[in-house]
Amino acid sequence: MAAALQAVILAAGLGTRLGRPLPKPLTRLEDGRTIMGQQLDNLRSAFGEEHRVLVVVGFKYEVVMETFPDVTFAYNESYDQTNTNRSLLKALRLTQPGQGVLWMNGDVVFDPAILDALRPAVAADRTAVCVNTATTADEEVKYTVDDRGLVAELSKTVRGRALGEAIGINYVAGRDKATLVRHLAACDEQDYFERGLETAIAVDGLEVSPVDITAHFAVEVDFPDDLERANARG
Repeated sequence: MAAALQAVILAAGLGTRLGRPLPKPLTRLEDGRTIMGQQLDNLRSAFGEEHRVLVVVGFKYEVVMETFPDVTFAYNESYDQTNTNRSLLKALRLTQPGQGVLWMNGDVVFDPAILDALRPAVAADRTAVCVNTATTADEEVKYTVDDRGLVAELSKTVRGRALGEAIGINYVAGRDKATLVRHLAACDEQDYFERGLETAIAVDGLEVSPVDITAHFAVEVDFPDDLERANARG
């Protein structure tokens, strides 16, 4: 890639469902790393030094910043009143105009091979979401596709036949970033960032490719059972 990749990790949330005193990204895995630590390792493995990381923090932000002093931070001052769309909006507004951005939720434990699967979209500067076609749980963000194979719906309550779940790792092309920013800004404060993608698709025809990562492990750690699954595959 001609320019260093810009990556964003959304790590501002309270994480109350996991029931831990620290932000979820600082949850310790059985291999000794934190969730965010393995994310940073995965980014380094996939992109070497040719990437920059911006972490959006909120809840107990000082602890996150002290733990990872070598990355850049942005503060979501409304972290306790807003959802992930506001953290992503803040991050995208701080990145270089016209530059694509790879972003992920700060609580995803995943096989680094997922970033290799996403690499062609990054190299082509094509907006994409990573999806798992093996499951469609009620509480997860699901997706449908149109007749071109592009994402048509992206929410917890899709109207069409859900084909799988979005795992929380995505890429927005540089040419599409301004459109996504506009739609994120129009979201309700409690919306997940996927709502911004979905309205951009419906209103402006944003083209979003699903990247099937079903062959690789990924789990979003919301509950203690999720952490057990993450450690079992670690």
